[in-house]
Amino acid sequence: GNPSLGGDFTLKEAVGGGTVQVVKNHPDWPRPYNGITGIRHGDIDRDVGIYLAESEQRSCALAAGTAFNGILCTAAGGYLVERLPDCSPETMSKMESNLATLVKMDGGEALPTNLLLEGKTPVDIAEVLLDGLGFTPLDSLEPQVWCECSEEKLFRSLRLLPREEVDTILKEEGKIEARCQFCGTVYRMSPQDVEKRFSKATGDPSKDADFES
Repeated sequence: GNPSLGGDFTLKEAVGGGTVQVVKNHPDWPRPYNGITGIRHGDIDRDVGIYLAESEQRSCALAAGTAFNGILCTAAGGYLVERLPDCSPETMSKMESNLATLVKMDGGEALPTNLLLEGKTPVDIAEVLLDGLGFTPLDSLEPQVWCECSEEKLFRSLRLLPREEVDTILKEEGKIEARCQFCGTVYRMSPQDVEKRFSKATGDPSKDADFES
């Protein structure tokens, strides 16, 4: 990335120059696989597609797009279709036709941004891409704003501190207060809450196994 950019910049300016580098490993491999290609366009999908084609010799159709209203992301999504070794010429021809249909439906340069802005779901896009190819959705997930933080985890962190230090914080601040760095939720515990929790605490706070349900 380019750290010298101001407040207004394009994705290409933000990505800057450099390389796409992927390191993959497997227990059965004698050494890790290291693939690398240059960043040529500054577009995530095109440069990743070049990496897959040139470094891993994988034939793929790849697209990714985003739309913003100020700093708010209003749409983001994409697809990756890979040609497998036993793909027949008929299947390949049908896929090329389906891709052309999808491009026409979107009508923009950052496929599939316009389709997403129109309310099309990933399943809708997949139905167009795989039309006539026996498409059957296996499962779908709806993204949700969710964080694993909790008051219990805050107290577990408190138990890792010397009790004298916890008592000092309570004496000086009158409470324990912490803010999750990921979701912004603020947790507060009064001296009574802390004392009650310490009296009922079990397990070793340094061991995850003691807190797995």
